[in-house]
Amino acid sequence: MGAAFVIALREGIEAALIVSILLAYLRQIGRPDRAFLVWWGTGLALGLSILLGTVIFAVGAGFEGTAEQVFEGLVTLTAVVVLTWMVFWMRRQGARIKSELQEKVDTALVAGGMALALLAFTAVLREGVETALFLFAAAQGTAVETGAVGAQLVGAVLGLALAIVLGVLLYRGGIRMNLRTFFRVTGAVLIVVAAGLFAYSVHELQEAGWFPVLTTAAFDLSATLPDDTGIGAVLRGLLGYNADPTVLEVVAWVGYLAVVGTLYFRPIPALVSHPATAADG
Repeated sequence: MGAAFVIALREGIEAALIVSILLAYLRQIGRPDRAFLVWWGTGLALGLSILLGTVIFAVGAGFEGTAEQVFEGLVTLTAVVVLTWMVFWMRRQGARIKSELQEKVDTALVAGGMALALLAFTAVLREGVETALFLFAAAQGTAVETGAVGAQLVGAVLGLALAIVLGVLLYRGGIRMNLRTFFRVTGAVLIVVAAGLFAYSVHELQEAGWFPVLTTAAFDLSATLPDDTGIGAVLRGLLGYNADPTVLEVVAWVGYLAVVGTLYFRPIPALVSHPATAADG
């Protein structure tokens, strides 16, 4: 549940932030009458995202044996790549997202109503597609059994619900939130989650015979800290913990954390002079 909650909360906050910026700017420039176009675009993007998520889960359920391992391994690996890109993109662009969206609103208003709806649609759809992809990867990579997949979905619903509440409060000015700090902290958490998903993708592709190297078990804690019950199950739900990983899985996990973590915590020269600001919706 934990991994899905963090992913859904992070992506939900991004989508809610986008919508709140669009609506607030329309109100600021005296064009609240065009707000319905933002909602149309947002609603369509959400519906398409849900449809895509349903298709991914349905297609995954249709595979068995090696085909299932390859599908889950490749989808999870794709999710890791997109998740990593998203974390770094928001790290660099988060401070400028508001001004960029406002500029696009000005352009869309000149172009016509459909352009504004399309702006909201494309911005929210990106978050929705990412969420669908990440949740499938998290459900497969951290679930210990079929029932645990349901727990991850519950975590996703809770994360999205909290994101919606925070988005409404940001828009109405009920809270002020240091978004740079929020995205930096959740980005660090997601890097740890992504490391577990990366190791899981390697595990699945090894099982399918794609990586027939370093296949011996690095260690086996099944007797002391199994990953299907107790604390081990919690760690698997949060981080993708595996009680008996192969050597290649451990190398993948450590390597991902070392490389991506080092790059993530490097200073951003272009943003060093800009102080963090709290969002006002």
